[in-house]
Amino acid sequence: MSDNGFALYNLREELLLALKKKGFSTPTPVQEKVLERDDFSSDLIVRAKTGSGKTLAFLLPLLQEMELPLSNPSILILSPTRELAQQTAREAEWLSRYLDISVATLVGGLDMSAQIRTLREGAVIIVGTPGRTLDHLNRGTIKTDGIHSIILDEGDHMLDMGFRDELEGILDKLPNRNRTWLFSATMPREVRDLSKKYLTSPVSLSLVEDGEQHADIVHRAYLVPSRHKMEGLVNILLWERPKRGLIFCHTRLETMQVAQRITAEGFNAGSLHGEMTQRERNAVLSSFKNGNLPLLVATNVAARGLDVDAVTHVIQIGLPDDRDTFIHRSGRTGRAGHEGTNILLLSPQEGEKFKYMLGSAKVSVEWNNVPDVEAIGRVQREIAEEKLLTGKETGEGSDYLEWAEDLLTRVGPKELVARLLAALAAKRSAGYNLSSELERELRRKSRGPIDKDRSSGARSIKGRRPKGSMLRLSKGLADGWDVGRVLHAVCTSLNVDRSEVGAIRMKEDHVLVELLPVALSRFEADSKGLERCGLIEEGAGASFVSSPSSGGRSRPASSSRPRRKGKQEYRGR
Repeated sequence: MSDNGFALYNLREELLLALKKKGFSTPTPVQEKVLERDDFSSDLIVRAKTGSGKTLAFLLPLLQEMELPLSNPSILILSPTRELAQQTAREAEWLSRYLDISVATLVGGLDMSAQIRTLREGAVIIVGTPGRTLDHLNRGTIKTDGIHSIILDEGDHMLDMGFRDELEGILDKLPNRNRTWLFSATMPREVRDLSKKYLTSPVSLSLVEDGEQHADIVHRAYLVPSRHKMEGLVNILLWERPKRGLIFCHTRLETMQVAQRITAEGFNAGSLHGEMTQRERNAVLSSFKNGNLPLLVATNVAARGLDVDAVTHVIQIGLPDDRDTFIHRSGRTGRAGHEGTNILLLSPQEGEKFKYMLGSAKVSVEWNNVPDVEAIGRVQREIAEEKLLTGKETGEGSDYLEWAEDLLTRVGPKELVARLLAALAAKRSAGYNLSSELERELRRKSRGPIDKDRSSGARSIKGRRPKGSMLRLSKGLADGWDVGRVLHAVCTSLNVDRSEVGAIRMKEDHVLVELLPVALSRFEADSKGLERCGLIEEGAGASFVSSPSSGGRSRPASSSRPRRKGKQEYRGR
């Protein structure tokens, strides 16, 4: 009996040989789930985590079912990013090497003529990003009559990145396909809507429960003073000592600020965001993957397709957009059998919101106050002593011994060791005293609302924030927008923290968004960002209404429309 678990599924000898050459002998759970099916002709929805082996889960059955020889495109695989598409194409190449078929990679930023040449030479498998693939379809450079299978890999991420129009355009151009398989770690509303429109009676296979905790990931939440998150991050890095850490921020501006700050504190860090050139991006990714850059600060979108198994820590600064974002970010660690730590850095107020966000999710989170300087000092002392006493990173060669003997002739041993320890401590950050301010913030929060004017009996308020300007945008509930999506789009487009966005009120045919001073100034400087993200129809513009409380001049929703479920209002922070 073969010791290769893949042999149980009656795969082609060419596929078994390729798997053996690569050292693969045991299918992962998602691969087993797909391969054990008797019929591969139906549409599929597969929920599986990043790093679960899903690429082979869709490649193996499709290559097994393929009728050879072929010289025209048969399989189309769509990926959210260039890096993920290239990685998938590499896997398809080695897996199909004994089947005498070729793979074309269609991604932006690379030579179009070379891609067209590969297609003309008879590529059977096409792996591409939605934008570039649709471009080829519009040009007529892809022969579509033989394409029988479409794979939507990381469907949630493609939609999150704004590729809905491109995906629909591609699927509309390939109506005669035999099967469409959707692989997605999460199933937000947009993914469900797309599957209902383009998949026919799909079979659902799930290896992910809603809110299920990854067995190899420990989740920790650290409470930090709301005005000192940078200092809190420094303390957490000193305390946790990540060997390879991925730090998530909400905006491009935040990634650069965080990377600059922790670099100034003595950490080796780089940033990854959408404004980088491809050369800059490749250099940073290469340094992070080979370990020369232990800390990488990135936005959700910029980190798409990042495939590094040995990430020891994921650190999420601030409240995640939603539970799915929290879970997906955490999936960047604890991969390929490695243990990982997922860290949330939250203010006390954000901590309460996060507990509400988690709801009934089966995730155990350890809650801690940010480590103080004294505790960090103890840990650093233990590390320094271990290095000195075990000989790690010390000079035991004759040159150092001679140097030590020479120094001891001039300085007493106790004084010399004290000076050396002081010099060692001076090379690293000692952290920040944040305990007192955090305790004050926690006490203020526990007291609840404060009275604006106790003597006058005025009603209590939670504090003051600047009055904003209410902006009327031309997209609403009827266009598929909700509060979370609007908040994320506004923050991303204007490069502001969500504390700069006030109330959001969803209407059927528009949305009212309160912009606080910083966000308002960014919008006045450049309003095109909101148009690019789709909140403003091209040519429709945006208008200010009188005040946040007025609700603006909006057409009332028709009484014939059913009331939409879900959150329709956001009161700001």
